[in-house]
Amino acid sequence: QVQLVESGGGLVQAGGSLRLSCVASGSIFRINDMGWYRQAPGQQRELVALITRDGSTNYADSAKGRFTISRDNAKNTVFLQMNSLKREDTAVYYCNVEAIVTKGVIVLPPRGIWGQGTQVTVSS
Repeated sequence: QVQLVESGGGLVQAGGSLRLSCVASGSIFRINDMGWYRQAPGQQRELVALITRDGSTNYADSAKGRFTISRDNAKNTVFLQMNSLKREDTAVYYCNVEAIVTKGVIVLPPRGIWGQGTQVTVSS
C-alpha cells in the first residue's frame, strides 16, 4: 500500500504565496511522474503541474510563470510553490503520483495514486 499525505493548503490573500507538499510512503519501489491537480466547485479536476523523475516539468497555462513544481526523489516528496495567487486559484489541490510498489518480493506494475486533497482559498 502507498499513502500520499498533502499539506500546505490554507487561506491566503490575493497576491500571496503558498507551498504545497505531498509525501508518499509505503511499499514503494520507485515513483515515476508526480503531479498536482486541482478541482474548483462545480468544475472538473484539472492538471496544474507535472514533473517527471528526471525533473522535466509541464504546466497548465494558468500556472506558468507563477507556480513551480519540484521534487525530492530521496524523500518521495513533491512540492508546488504557488506565487501571485489569484481568486481563481481557489480549489482543492490533489497530489497524484505514478508509483511502482512491491507486494512482498513481487514488483507490481505502475499505477496512479491520489492524495486526499488540500484546500487552497484565495481571498480578494
